[in-house]
Amino acid sequence: MVHSMHQFSVPVFVRALRNLRGVLQIGEKFIVEKGIAPEVMLATRLMPDMLPLVRQVQIATDMAKNCCARLTATEPMPFPDDEKTFEDLYARIDRCIDYIEGFAADQFEDAASRAISFKTRAGDLNFDGFGYLTSFVLPNLFFHASIAYAILREAGAPLGKNDFLGGAGR
Repeated sequence: MVHSMHQFSVPVFVRALRNLRGVLQIGEKFIVEKGIAPEVMLATRLMPDMLPLVRQVQIATDMAKNCCARLTATEPMPFPDDEKTFEDLYARIDRCIDYIEGFAADQFEDAASRAISFKTRAGDLNFDGFGYLTSFVLPNLFFHASIAYAILREAGAPLGKNDFLGGAGR
């Protein structure tokens, strides 16, 4: 059976983002029970030179939405980075999932060989679609989702590996 770039991206992104949403919900419940101000938790970093929790979620969603757009040769939908609450983050994740689920499988035709180029702080990046997905987007998506998990876990939230992975059957 031949798998498409759509199959390797959209369902993987949706699952990772739903799992991230679940991790955030567990974290939010924990901080409310402990009397930790949500704005403090959203600004928490693992290390001083790392990005805060809110930014980890923003980047994870950006990876998914921008990837789908670039693989389908469409303009990525802009998301303002203005989230200030857990509810805002849930809305961003939900908006991202709705957006990426809106891409049809046939839009990904020839995506593996499509030239993908964009600018970053580190300079210009150039990939074919397959390399972009496998060596840039997926590692970044899971890195930022795992850092969000680690920030909440380090704060004491009762999270485990199955929460990150989505539990059995999800």
